Amino acid sequence: MKKILAIIFAVMMAVSVAACQENSDGTASGGSEMASTPVRTVTDLLGREVAIPEQINRVAAINSAARMLTYAGAADKLVGCTDMDKEAQAGMPYTYVNADRFSSLASVGSGGSSDTVYTEELVTLAPDLIFAFTTDTELLDEVQAQTGIPVVGLYAKEIFDESFYQTLELAGSIMGTEEHCAQIVSSMKEWQQDLQDRTRDIPEEEKPSVYSGAVSFKGGHGFEGTYGAYPPFVAVNANNVVDSTGKTGSMLIDLEKVTVWDPDIIFLNPLNMNLVNEDYEKNAAFYDNLTAVKEGRVYTQVAFNYNSCNMEIAMADAYYAGTVIYPEAFSDVDFEEKAEEIFRVMLGQDYLKVLEEAGIGFGELTIGK
Repeated sequence: MKKILAIIFAVMMAVSVAACQENSDGTASGGSEMASTPVRTVTDLLGREVAIPEQINRVAAINSAARMLTYAGAADKLVGCTDMDKEAQAGMPYTYVNADRFSSLASVGSGGSSDTVYTEELVTLAPDLIFAFTTDTELLDEVQAQTGIPVVGLYAKEIFDESFYQTLELAGSIMGTEEHCAQIVSSMKEWQQDLQDRTRDIPEEEKPSVYSGAVSFKGGHGFEGTYGAYPPFVAVNANNVVDSTGKTGSMLIDLEKVTVWDPDIIFLNPLNMNLVNEDYEKNAAFYDNLTAVKEGRVYTQVAFNYNSCNMEIAMADAYYAGTVIYPEAFSDVDFEEKAEEIFRVMLGQDYLKVLEEAGIGFGELTIGK
């Protein structure tokens, strides 16, 4: 049956391409309604040139593109999203703030790390455009070929990365929310500059050493789950002990190394404290001998990599880390006010209470309790 459907999709694409050939006057040539549909060509974040309708009213989002449409102020144009987008998890703020809307949308993919695109549903839904959040150009070309619907690739590495700004600008230009997206980009650049201005001139010898543990990647991890060049730490020029390994990104670290580093301040992901506490029962001596634990300098870092990067949480993490690591440099910053400012700009509402009620808010931690 799937082979038959694939053949049908291929035939549909051939017909669609023939119908969507652009005339010199900027309209689509071909039969019936498509003949008078104005089109334009955009270059997506993966460098693909995609012909799209000039007027976009209905869009579908695969992978985690619904997050970017939320930031872009265009979630109201979504008619299809993934199953994971419908989970309304506090750790994925875009799903939580859109819970009512997303619950009624058509499912067009499974979402998550092993995402499956539901091409049959996309064909039935027939949106004007499909947005995807991935670096897999082969997948985008395949979905476009199978459905006959233009697919635009979006991608953003992490907070304050140029790719995120470009993604917002592209989404805004397509969806007609340019001003909204420009405001978000402007705000993010102001926050980035503020964090840099407060921390870049602090002498290295005056910086406490820090460690971020219980980091989630491909599932939850205990204390040994960590991150080199951890983005919130990079944003505040922190002295991350893991950076001494020369490695970047998520990794598992030997606990003996942490004993040698003995960081002054420890940050842990509250979502994985059950794993940390389970290990504490078996290895209490390791934890109790760490200076940060003995002196009560253990704090939360809310997981921001949950179905890709939740930018607003990552930025709040950076400000929280800054206030803890450099209290003097951030003495004029009320963290709760700053965090809510970030959430209102990015999500349109306050959000700290949601995190707290889910048990994954910001604050001090006691390992073993």
